[in-house]
Amino acid sequence: MLDPATTTLLRAVLDEVCEGLPRSETGLRAHVASKMLEAAGKGVITAERLKQVAVEALRSAPTMWR
Repeated sequence: MLDPATTTLLRAVLDEVCEGLPRSETGLRAHVASKMLEAAGKGVITAERLKQVAVEALRSAPTMWR
């Protein structure tokens, strides 16, 4: 389980990276969030590194979500 500070950081990075996406793009946002959670579970908890993970997840998302 993630601590509240990490959860807040994850949410802030997700919102920043997905800023230009419509809120209706839930599949794409969920994909990015999933990759970020996976990284956080492995100990990646700096804002800079989480942002890198999120941007890469956004770029590599299946085309049906872009």
